[in-house]
Amino acid sequence: MVAFGKRLKERQIQEWQGYYINYKLMKKKVKQYANQIETGALDRRHVLKDFSRMLDNQIEKIVLFILEQQGLLASRIAKLNEQQDALQEQPDISKICELREAYRAVGQDLLKLLFFVEMNAIGLRKILKKFDKRFGYRFTDYYVKTRANHPYSQLQQVFKHVGLGAVVGAISRNLAYLQDRQGSYLSIYDQPTLPFQDPVVESIKSAVDRLTHSTNFLNFLGQHALIMHEELPSPAEEHVDDQRYHFMSLLLNLANTFLYMVNTYIIVPTADDYSMSLGAAATVCGVVIGAMAVAQVFSSVYFSAWSNKSYFRPLVFSSIVLCVGNAMYAMAYDLKSLSVLLLGRLLCGFGSARAVNRRYISDCVPLKIRMQASAGFVSASALGMACGPAVAGLLQTKFKIYNITFNQVTLPGWVMAIAWLIYLIWLWISFREPAHETEVNHVPQKSNAEHDKLEKGLAQPLLPSTQNEENGEGNEECEESEEAPEDSRRPANSLGSAYRLLTPSVKVQLLIYFMLKYAMEILLSESSVVTTYYFGWTTGTVSIFLACLGLTVLPVNIVVGSYISNMYEDRQILLASEIMVLLGIIFSFNFIIPYSVPQYVCSGLIMFVSAEVLEGVNLSLLSRVMSSRLSRGTYNGGLLSTEAGTLARVVADGTITVAGLLGQSMLLNITLLPSLVICIASIIATCCTYNSLY
Repeated sequence: MVAFGKRLKERQIQEWQGYYINYKLMKKKVKQYANQIETGALDRRHVLKDFSRMLDNQIEKIVLFILEQQGLLASRIAKLNEQQDALQEQPDISKICELREAYRAVGQDLLKLLFFVEMNAIGLRKILKKFDKRFGYRFTDYYVKTRANHPYSQLQQVFKHVGLGAVVGAISRNLAYLQDRQGSYLSIYDQPTLPFQDPVVESIKSAVDRLTHSTNFLNFLGQHALIMHEELPSPAEEHVDDQRYHFMSLLLNLANTFLYMVNTYIIVPTADDYSMSLGAAATVCGVVIGAMAVAQVFSSVYFSAWSNKSYFRPLVFSSIVLCVGNAMYAMAYDLKSLSVLLLGRLLCGFGSARAVNRRYISDCVPLKIRMQASAGFVSASALGMACGPAVAGLLQTKFKIYNITFNQVTLPGWVMAIAWLIYLIWLWISFREPAHETEVNHVPQKSNAEHDKLEKGLAQPLLPSTQNEENGEGNEECEESEEAPEDSRRPANSLGSAYRLLTPSVKVQLLIYFMLKYAMEILLSESSVVTTYYFGWTTGTVSIFLACLGLTVLPVNIVVGSYISNMYEDRQILLASEIMVLLGIIFSFNFIIPYSVPQYVCSGLIMFVSAEVLEGVNLSLLSRVMSSRLSRGTYNGGLLSTEAGTLARVVADGTITVAGLLGQSMLLNITLLPSLVICIASIIATCCTYNSLY
C-alpha cells in the first residue's frame, strides 16, 4: 500500500493535474516551517499567516476550476435540452436513444468532477490535520471557523459542492423524461417515491453521498453501525468479492444481533423481583443487569480478534455460551443462589458476538449493499431492544415441571435458552464460512508518536517538532517515494496504540457516546424499581413502557435521517440533542412532590428520544473524524465505540446498586446526578471542538 500523497497522484485525472491541491508541496512547507521556527527565522504569527494564505490560494485554484467545469457541463446540458425540445415536435426513437447517450456522457464527466472534488476535500482535511499534529496547535478550528462561516466562503464550495446538485438534478430529470417518452411522460418530481434508475444516475448518487456523508434515512441509520471505510479506496478495494458474500450468513449475523439485544433487555422489567426472591435488595438489579455488560467489555476484544480468522466458530461459541448462561439464570431461582444468577448473566455477556456481526458486514458484504446491511444491523438492534421488555411482559404465568419453576422471573431465561438452541441449529445448517484473506493494511496514516501532541490543544504555542516527530513525519510519506512504512499504515495492534490514534475531536465524540449510553442505561435499568416505588407499576406496565421507548428508535431516525439532517449540519444536531438530553435529565429529578407519572414518562421520553438522535449524529461524526487506521483490524473504531458504550452501562448499573444502599427514596436523584454532570461536561467539550467537526 502507498501513502495518501502517492495515491492522490496516481488517481488524478491527467488533463486536470494542475488543478489539484498540491499536497506534496504543502507537506514540504509544513516541514520547512518547523525548521525555520527551530532556527528562529520565523515566528508563530508569520507561520499562521503564510500557511493560511497558501491554503486560500490552493482552495481558490480548486474552486475556480470547479466553477469552470460546472459552466461547461451546464452549457452542454442546455444544448441537449434544445435538441430535446425539437424532438417533442418530431419524435424519433433513434434520436431519443442518441440524446439519452449524450446525457449519460455528460453524467460520466460529472462523475469525474465529483471525484475531483472528493479527492481535494480529503487532501485539505489531511493537510490541516498534519499542520495541527506537527505543531500541537489547533489551526483547523481557526481556519474552518473563519473561512467556512464567511459569506464569500470558497471552502464550502469544496466541502458542500455548492452548485453541483443542480447539474445532478438536470441530468437525472432529463434522462428520466427521455425514458418516459416511451411511456407515462411523468417527471422524477411527480413520483419522488419511485426514483429513476439509471447506472449513471446511481453512480452519481453514490458519489454525492460520499461527499455529503449522506443525509437520507437508510444511510443515516446505517451510520449507527460505525462500520468504517477508508477515505480513498483503490479501485481494487472498492468492492468485496461476491463469492465471499452469502445472504443467509448475513441474515444469521443480523439474527444474532437481534437475539442478543432481546437477551439484554428481556430481564429488565423483572430483575428487581428476581433479586428480592433470592433475598437481596431490589436495587441489586443493577448488578444483575450490569453483569452482562461487564463480561462484554472483555468479550468484545476476543471476539474481534477471533473474527480475523473465522466468523462461524465464534458465532457457534457465542450461541452455546448464551444458551448455557440463560439456563443458569433461570435455574438460580430453584437453587436459591444469587451467585448462579450472576454467573449466568456473566456467561451471557461473554457470548456477545456483536463485534463479529459488525466485522462480517464490513469484510464480506459487497460495497453496493453494505449500507443496507449496516442499516439492518441497527434495525435488528432496535427491534431487539423493543421486543425484549415486550416478551417479558407476556411471560406472566407460573407452573412447575419436575420441580423446575417457570414464572415471570425464570421464563425469560428459559425462553432465551431455547431461542439460542434453535439459532445454533440454524447456524450449523445454513452458515457458510467465507474465505479469509491475509489481513491487508489498507490505510496510510501518521505515526503514533505524533499523536501525543494533540492533547496539548490550542493553548500551546506553535513549537518546532522534535527529532522523533520529524522522523515520524518523514517516514509517513517520504519526499521521493512517498511510501509509508508498514507501522504507519498498519491497524492498531492494541488498545493502547488505538488510544494514541485518538484526536481531541474523537475523544469528545467517545465521551458523548459514553454519556448517552450512561443516561439511557440509568433510565432503563432502574425503571422497574423507580416506577414500583413511586407509582406501584406492575411488571406488565413496566414492560409496556420500555417497549414503547424501544419502538421510538426507528421512527425517530426516519425523521432525523430524512428531514432534519437535510436542513441542519450534523454538528448542529449534535449540540441541540445534547441540550435536549440535559433538559430531559433535569426534568427527571424528583423536585416536585408528589412525583407524578406524567413527569416521569415525559422526561424519560425526552431523554431517550434525544439520546437516540444524538447517537446517530455522534457515530456519523465519529466515523468522519476518527483515524482511518481504525477502520480495520482487531482494535477498530467499532470496537472502541462498543467499549465506551459498554463501560458506560457497567458504571451506570453499578451506580444504581451503590445508590440503592441509601434507600429507594434517594435512588432516582442520586443516579441522575452523574448523568447531569457528564452531560454538562460533554456539551462544554463539544463547544471546544465544534469547528473541527466538518
